[in-house]
Amino acid sequence: MLRKLIASGLFLVFFAVVSAETEEFIQLFLPDGTPITAELAVTDYERQRGLMYRKSIEEDQGMLFVFAGESFHSFWMKNMNFSIDILWLDEEKRIVHIEERVPPCSSWDCPSYAPDLPAQYVLELQAGMVERHCIQKQQRVDFVLN
Repeated sequence: MLRKLIASGLFLVFFAVVSAETEEFIQLFLPDGTPITAELAVTDYERQRGLMYRKSIEEDQGMLFVFAGESFHSFWMKNMNFSIDILWLDEEKRIVHIEERVPPCSSWDCPSYAPDLPAQYVLELQAGMVERHCIQKQQRVDFVLN
């Protein structure tokens, strides 16, 4: 009986934590002014989950990973279903590193992708957006976080 109560309690705590993760979105603008609706990934859980298991991402969508400070934040494509473009941005929201058409990975030895310079934000976009919008290092992505 005690085990069932403990298991039930743990389930409720897990459910409360997962339910507390709410999807938040912001509008951001690529260097050429193209608007993107970006889902925010702010908590450790949201950043670890990222775009895993999703079927696709639309051209006007993205995911913005927000970190407390600049560092060499690395990403991998484990459990992804589609390729993406990845932009690393410094604290001034200037692009410091770009990876294009990063392929999904289903094995445990997926490669990691990291910037050459420290970044505070990482923006994931539909594959091909960098090429279509002529995005280059040192350009600025505009957004306001609340």
